[in-house]
Amino acid sequence: MGKVVSSASMSLDGYIARHDNNPGPLFDWYDSGDVVVETAAPGLTFRLSPQSARYVRDWAASLGALLVGRTLFDITDGWGGRHPYDRPVVVVTHQVPTAWVDAHPGAPFSFVTDGVAAGLALAREIAGQGTVAVAAGTLARQCLELGLLDEVAIDLVPVVMGGGRPYFGAPSVEALSLGDPTTCIQGDRVTHLRFPARR
Repeated sequence: MGKVVSSASMSLDGYIARHDNNPGPLFDWYDSGDVVVETAAPGLTFRLSPQSARYVRDWAASLGALLVGRTLFDITDGWGGRHPYDRPVVVVTHQVPTAWVDAHPGAPFSFVTDGVAAGLALAREIAGQGTVAVAAGTLARQCLELGLLDEVAIDLVPVVMGGGRPYFGAPSVEALSLGDPTTCIQGDRVTHLRFPARR
């Protein structure tokens, strides 16, 4: 089985989006360089620094599946049925969006209604030896608290948001400690960090 890694762009004060789920300047680094990185989404092309381009390409190549919550799925409208990284997506939700499923036949999306552990188990089965990317927020917190994360990946952006949606939501425990960073790559307007989770 591959690794389970939560990943998100994050501000210096720990936020991954504004209160309305808009990432604001947290995604500016995706258009801060000269290296063109294509995605599977029509019209979505990244322009990255050489360092970030290598990091993003390696990350995308490692992926076997993605695990996301219903909020992210709804915000993106399921990426129109095809994630920009062109990998299968498992959505943890209370209710399957049957109208969306009917409108996107053949989309590589699975919907799990019996919790994050079940969703992750399915994502790992789909991913095989590939990495399962867990979207930050409530799912990342739940996976971390359950001891299901192998690593935490942060694209740290030099921005102070002053409020919004925290990377791990509101932890239900006092503190969870991670190991020292195993990756630290300086891009343009972003620093890519990877931390091993402690179990």
